[in-house]
Amino acid sequence: MAHHTETLHIDGMSCSHCVSSVQKALTETEGVTVEHVEIGTAQVTYDVAAVPRATIVEAIEDIGFDVIEKSAS
Repeated sequence: MAHHTETLHIDGMSCSHCVSSVQKALTETEGVTVEHVEIGTAQVTYDVAAVPRATIVEAIEDIGFDVIEKSAS
């Protein structure tokens, strides 16, 4: 198992309710361990072979937030 820890940058979060919503959505995503969530970011660990990153992004977008893709600089 190749576990990957990633910090996702999330647009639209502005309060503790937003943090709770993101935390809940990620916790309910099978194969994802939530390390930390705060306004604007979520740090997760997941098995890249079992959970596509797109599944994690979709869980966040399904509750009304946007994952900001960072461009390589």
